Amino acid sequence: MSIQVLKPKFHVEECLDAVRECLEKGWTGMGFKTVEFEEAWKKYTGHKNAYYLNSNTVGLHLAVKILKMNNGWQDGDEIISSPITFVSTNLAIEYENLHPVFADVDEYLCIDPADVEKKITDKTRAVIFVGYGGRVGQLDKVIEICKKHSLKLILDAAHMSGTKVNGVCPGTWDGVDVAVYSYQAVKNLATGDSGCICWADDKSAALTRELAWCGINKDTYARSNKGTYAWKYDVDHIGYKYNGNAIMAAIALTQLKYLDEENARRREIVGMYNEGFKNNPKIHIIPAPYADECAYHLYELVVPDREDLLNKLSDVGINCGVHYRDNTEYKVFAYGDGQAPKAREISQHLITMPLHMWLTDDEVKTIIEEVNRIVK
Repeated sequence: MSIQVLKPKFHVEECLDAVRECLEKGWTGMGFKTVEFEEAWKKYTGHKNAYYLNSNTVGLHLAVKILKMNNGWQDGDEIISSPITFVSTNLAIEYENLHPVFADVDEYLCIDPADVEKKITDKTRAVIFVGYGGRVGQLDKVIEICKKHSLKLILDAAHMSGTKVNGVCPGTWDGVDVAVYSYQAVKNLATGDSGCICWADDKSAALTRELAWCGINKDTYARSNKGTYAWKYDVDHIGYKYNGNAIMAAIALTQLKYLDEENARRREIVGMYNEGFKNNPKIHIIPAPYADECAYHLYELVVPDREDLLNKLSDVGINCGVHYRDNTEYKVFAYGDGQAPKAREISQHLITMPLHMWLTDDEVKTIIEEVNRIVK
């Protein structure tokens, strides 16, 4: 027996058919399937705007950059963010010569609204809220704080594809300026790697399309989609090569059809885990608000001795993981050491359990039995 911690499920034949269509058409770059996916994603989520990118990371950079451009932020201004996230969340702030300030986390591993408010200074310009593991956390309270202090809000929704609250995608909530999604290789909506940026305002959405395509004011597909190749364009900005491509979008379109069904299965597995671990006093389960609509990209436990559990589970073929360290442990963010003590403490004990579509009920039961055998 060997159980992986994360393993994507691709609907192979349908994905291949969609990719074949791109190859036969001779259009594998920006356009065609990327445009189709943007429309499908807007319909699925309710977002007003969507632009398909090559990763969530570049989307976060564009979000920070465009907000800085549009609002006259200065180098050295501050953005409040989470210390428990993939490093790209906070690198996006540094890319634009801004300064990450780390808020501590709440019981959901999302930033704590009370600590966010404490960290606001006269240099604070925005907050990045990370929907960790697919959880919405206390996003509503953070939105209210941002409105109160006239701060912009970026939703890092890398884990949140399919998360809803009362049927509504949190990225569309009033007060979220921009939401950025990930379709990286092991995400709930998996491709090879890609992402999507969704702005609340049209001006920023239009600027994104230019900056993500080397600053060019007409993308290739737009210039060639009317029968005649309208060759002339201008370069309005110093931009980047951040656009997504039709091959990844073709896979994304296929995967999107199964997203709700597969997220429902994730919730079934989480329910089994919760039931199996709830009576173990040495295990703490990370809860989720609105659990019946959470996408659950990750399922994590807090245990006394993580390394011991990791090693002993590995010995019996159960491969768990450690997702993210407290970012202030990294050299580049070491200045933030001590800003988020709860995050530092909990990050030493977090373990990521297997959660994916290939898991059988029997395997979940085996994992529960082995964890409870070891942690006692």
